[in-house]
Amino acid sequence: MPPPAAVSDGQIGASFQDRRLEFIDRYVARTEADNPEWGSLPFVAVNMAQGTNLDWARHRLRELTKAPTGAMFWMYPMVLVMKAGAPHLDADDWAVIREAWRTYFPYRGDTENHWVMYYASIYLAAETWPDLGPEGWYNGKSSAENRAEAKDYILDWIRITTTYGRGEYDSPNYIDPYVSALTLLTAWCQDPELQRQAEMMLEYELLDFAVENLGGIYGGAHSRIYPKHAMQPALGASTSLAWLLWGQGELQLNGSALIVALSGWSPPAILQRIATDRDDAYVHRELKRTRWRMRHAGPDAIDVEDHSTVPVYKYSYVTPDYLLGSSQGGLLQPIQQQSWSMIWHEAKPLGISNTFFALHPHYSAEEGTMYFGADADTVVDLIARSKVDYNSPDKLMSGSPYEQIFQDHGAVIGLYDIEPGTSFQHLNTFFSRDLQSVTEDESGWIFAIGGPTYIAYRPFVAGEWRPSDWTGLLAGGAGAWISSNHDEWGAGHKIYVSENPKNGYVAQIASAADFPSFAAFQAAVRALPLQFGLEPTPTVRFTTLDGTVMKATYGERPTVNGNALDYEHWPLFDGPFARAARGSNELLMRHDQESRHLDFKATQVTTRISPSSR
Repeated sequence: MPPPAAVSDGQIGASFQDRRLEFIDRYVARTEADNPEWGSLPFVAVNMAQGTNLDWARHRLRELTKAPTGAMFWMYPMVLVMKAGAPHLDADDWAVIREAWRTYFPYRGDTENHWVMYYASIYLAAETWPDLGPEGWYNGKSSAENRAEAKDYILDWIRITTTYGRGEYDSPNYIDPYVSALTLLTAWCQDPELQRQAEMMLEYELLDFAVENLGGIYGGAHSRIYPKHAMQPALGASTSLAWLLWGQGELQLNGSALIVALSGWSPPAILQRIATDRDDAYVHRELKRTRWRMRHAGPDAIDVEDHSTVPVYKYSYVTPDYLLGSSQGGLLQPIQQQSWSMIWHEAKPLGISNTFFALHPHYSAEEGTMYFGADADTVVDLIARSKVDYNSPDKLMSGSPYEQIFQDHGAVIGLYDIEPGTSFQHLNTFFSRDLQSVTEDESGWIFAIGGPTYIAYRPFVAGEWRPSDWTGLLAGGAGAWISSNHDEWGAGHKIYVSENPKNGYVAQIASAADFPSFAAFQAAVRALPLQFGLEPTPTVRFTTLDGTVMKATYGERPTVNGNALDYEHWPLFDGPFARAARGSNELLMRHDQESRHLDFKATQVTTRISPSSR
């Protein structure tokens, strides 16, 4: 059979436009125009943009500006109303909007995504009324002052990100605010430099997702993830973007995808090619950084313009059947870190928990005060008020200062040496309700089938099986949005709980197609050389299915085939589809003969077609 014909840029663009219109139509169809008490600003924006349900939209606009709440989460959808809905906003609508910007004082927030949303929104609002004095704005600054401050922050954030990596990196849910802010600037910013930098950064953000994407799901290690997204990855905002941008998975309504759909911006075709080309397995590496550390920066900290941070070394192995990705472990982010995860491919992943991962559930005042300004006596309570499972023993996202992770291709190793007195001294390993043929072998290996993949997991200390929500915290409704619809995504899973402060595990993943049977896979894994010990510190030597020798002792640098991991020369991006050196302010995307070079120093994009392949 001849190979399928290549899809042209024009065909990719036309398909995107079809999905864009379908997405907008679905939003309009979901509008409850006969219910004056229902509806958020994104629904107001889409109806104003389309000229549909205008009486309802005007009513909701006024209701939502009487006493605004949500800070930057009010600001950016209001900007969408102003920009996308402009053709159908009348003078009275504009008066209502103008008064809200004068009187409502939105909090700037305390995270990287908050600040990007805040400054993108205030910049575009100030451009709308360019000559207003300080009396016209909630913060007592003129339009010119607001624009200057916002532009300075956004350009500085772009520069730092393309030099040292993002702090709030690779989150399946928090991709949403970054794409929202950057798309708003791309579509409606009137400053040529800021608009072009934002558009380039939007491509950068989407490329970052595309290279660790499998079937529309964001795989690998994440800075922030919520329980529902950890257990059922297709619920992440990134999945909605993947459907709109690249035609993957299933349509789900989402605010950032709506902004893209209404913006008029079209993604370059190379992004879809990168996101969907999984013909060959590949290794992809990335350099990120921790959130700025206020205290307890530690010996590995580096100084970035008077801020302390620690490099994050990411490694992902992407195959047609599964994606296994990891970071080096440790306290890389507060509260919601996922140090490693594996996802398997599903053509229609909604409703399926196609993932596998393990962690040490950790919380401490030291972690809280490392990243937040509160004092040690109150910080844990303050965190747990909003992230209710932070200090729960059954939580499924966490960084740990007692954790060391490393990976080579389809194998990942975790080592743990938990100090006495630490609140939780156990490991949680997530076994999805959608795994098949989970088998506890007398060899100590636990085997399972996940879609088109085989999984082998070897805990160093035998444990016990518990329900995924054994405390009943989330099932009982704690945390409102965090636990909503828990029965749909959180029930029926099992956790393998290993209670020992010195601990570890090996996970070996493989494509089912590489073995004649599940039994053959099990036999091959049982035959693999594996030596480990726990005293005085955990140590392991493991030979993987492809013959690679992985070796580590907790607290020492791991080796692969005798070579120590070279963290000092870890690049910002390194794989078949993306290259960027640390400190470069550049990114090179590649697919077959096409390359696309983003040069942020020169604010320039260069596309080339060459005879050389990737």
